[in-house]
Amino acid sequence: MAQNRIKEVGVRKVLGASVSSITTLLSKDFIRLVIIAIFIASPIAWYAMQQWLSGYHYHIQISWWIFLGAGMMAIVIALFTVGFQAIKAAIANPVTSLRSE
Repeated sequence: MAQNRIKEVGVRKVLGASVSSITTLLSKDFIRLVIIAIFIASPIAWYAMQQWLSGYHYHIQISWWIFLGAGMMAIVIALFTVGFQAIKAAIANPVTSLRSE
């Protein structure tokens, strides 16, 4: 996505945008998608785990904090991954991206 929006990042950089604002701009779309995926996947995973564990004589109850922890870990991993690429795009020289026009 950073490669697709490289000209936008270059224009924003020329107009004085900071690295943090560009990183936030590029990261918020992915974080929104990860949060939507967590809300969709958590109930499905809870139901599947309840069905699977009910077949055992001794089984545990799945707590809500397990899904919260897994969701937070997914968000952190997405932030590190996307943030690294966004920072790399924000640090790049805007002249090289805008020179082709």
